Amino acid sequence: MATLRRLHAARFEIAAVVTQPDRPKGRGLAPAPSPVKVAALELGLLVEQPEKLKGAEGRGLLERHRPDAVVIVGYGQIIPADLLALPRLGWINLHGSLLPKYRGAAPVQWAILNGESVTGVTTMQLEAGLDTGPILLQAEEAIRADDTPLTLGPRLAARGAELMVETLRGLERGALAPKPQDDSQASQAPLLKKDDGRLDWTQPARAVANRVRGLQPWPGAFTGFRGQLLHVWSARAVEAPPGVVQAPAPGTLLAEKRALYVACGESSWLELLELQPANRKRMPAADFLHGFHLHSGEHFES
Repeated sequence: MATLRRLHAARFEIAAVVTQPDRPKGRGLAPAPSPVKVAALELGLLVEQPEKLKGAEGRGLLERHRPDAVVIVGYGQIIPADLLALPRLGWINLHGSLLPKYRGAAPVQWAILNGESVTGVTTMQLEAGLDTGPILLQAEEAIRADDTPLTLGPRLAARGAELMVETLRGLERGALAPKPQDDSQASQAPLLKKDDGRLDWTQPARAVANRVRGLQPWPGAFTGFRGQLLHVWSARAVEAPPGVVQAPAPGTLLAEKRALYVACGESSWLELLELQPANRKRMPAADFLHGFHLHSGEHFES
């Protein structure tokens, strides 16, 4: 949406906005528009919602509008190869990483999961491979120590919107030379699965803290506690708690007056800040300690 609004504000002629068909949503499963459709209608733009771009439907759409370029941001469908050559300036994709790093569906999450300090956005010419097309422009964005996808994502979206304006203007002037990606430097950012949220307490505390940050809002980081699922929403790596000489086995809990710690791999410690027991709301660690009468020496289940 950020890119759409920025292109509109920059007075590009937008022939149509293509988005997914309305999908069932909510308790009543009534068809609901995508956020992109809502934004496009607010801007007074034509919206197209083909079920798929493959075949006559997709070709007819492009031949009807005859765009100079197609801008694609998180569309969620494979673009048929026979359509890629139709626009004069090609299909320009905005990707949320500094390609070739983090090719795939979840680049923002995996950058945080892996403890990166810098990520960014890339505009690239779309081709048949997954995020393998030649690079047009890139812009860096720092990853803050407390960033999650919910805080980093909007900054990348805003940075990417500006980069797309610069990219289209540069292409129209003939001022951009596409640069092939170095495949030897590529890394993958696959779609997250539910089980990716399971915490491994044998990892160092900093890696566990990065996982807690990177998995928000879905699937969320979780562990087992007293036979039930416990979500961990906020945590930080810390020095050993006062009085601890030797770290116990990973997953062992240390309860203090209003603080809760868990031993992790490599004799490191994680302070748990916000938790959510099964069928409960999120709560600060102090409330969790009080409500569950937790004692030092209990264990989380990996």
